[in-house]
Amino acid sequence: MNIHEYQGKQLLAKYGVAVPKGHVAYTVDEAVKAAETLGGGLCVVKSQIHAGGRGAGRFKDKPEGKGGVRVSKSVAEVKENAEEMLGHILITKQTGPAGKEVKRLYVEEGCDIARELYLGMLLDRETSQLTFMASTEGGMEIEEVAHATPEKIIKVAIDPATGIMPFHARKIAFGLGLEGAQIKSASKFIMALYKAFTDLDCSMVEINPLVVTGAGDVIALDAKVGFDDNALYRHPDVEEMRDEDEEDPAELEAAKHELNYIKLDGKIGCMVNGAGLAMATMDIIKLYGSDPANFLDVGGGATKERVTEAFKIILGDPNVEGILVNIFGGIMRCDVIAEGVVAAAKEVNISVPLVVRLEGTNVEKGKEILAASGLAITSANNLSDAAEKIVKAVKEAS
Repeated sequence: MNIHEYQGKQLLAKYGVAVPKGHVAYTVDEAVKAAETLGGGLCVVKSQIHAGGRGAGRFKDKPEGKGGVRVSKSVAEVKENAEEMLGHILITKQTGPAGKEVKRLYVEEGCDIARELYLGMLLDRETSQLTFMASTEGGMEIEEVAHATPEKIIKVAIDPATGIMPFHARKIAFGLGLEGAQIKSASKFIMALYKAFTDLDCSMVEINPLVVTGAGDVIALDAKVGFDDNALYRHPDVEEMRDEDEEDPAELEAAKHELNYIKLDGKIGCMVNGAGLAMATMDIIKLYGSDPANFLDVGGGATKERVTEAFKIILGDPNVEGILVNIFGGIMRCDVIAEGVVAAAKEVNISVPLVVRLEGTNVEKGKEILAASGLAITSANNLSDAAEKIVKAVKEAS
């Protein structure tokens, strides 16, 4: 689960992570009041959407205008910017051409920026350790830095047996070229960030840019915070921060039925049981010359009801021109799965090509049920056969 920048800063501040003062605003009047509360001088008006690149983005109705993060020198300028941002569609590199509507703003006090740095924290799955990533190239996407100048990325792994120690923080500070009082400020920041990450069960925290002020303080000018969904039951206060307007409606509906669904840009809908099998299915669709429209894992205990909802969600995507069902009957028997597929197909009235590949317990019974259904269901013998048949069927139908 992701949250907005201002929410992330509120959480981090509770742990002693230094952040600028700011206030959230849902209306133009609230933005004006926030600017007045901050003293009426220099402040920054920031669009709050779940996407990066807001500053470089452009609004749909003013593609040649300003971006979604604007420095404002007066209350009047805050009002003008708020009017141009609230209720308008912001397009960034991460939103895609559809963009996202700006429904809230964050009005933040101005900052005397001397240097812009990068600091991130995540779980390194290769080492099974929480790892800090830092770079002197703040304000840039870390992927670009990794590609162009990988030597400028500092990595510091934290042994879970000891947790973070002062020398870890100093190593990062020295690597960023900080000096004197800046090292003390950065060390305090890093130690607090680690505490917040572990206490809140975060999956990722990204501070970009992390800035050094003219006075030598180290503060978070931005904050992107993500959480481990499996641990949210421990943090009801964090779960309340969820903004469903920022999430895909189909993904929200899938979660209600215990389906793992992620929308993609292709034309072949996928329904699979097991994340690994789902990834393999998507890969082989690309191998045969097409693209998957989604990742959808129905889980090991797929029922008729769950399969029906999965079909509805897949067909809710107007880009879907065919569906590939790939089920391994381990815990669930193939004949039970086949009965669910047939019943669901009849209820949903599928009008696009449907290829089903079953393997495992009672696979022959499952194939017999599909063949006797009277529906236009193409049975496949293996994964390659299934991918080849669905790609061919979609091409012939279009």
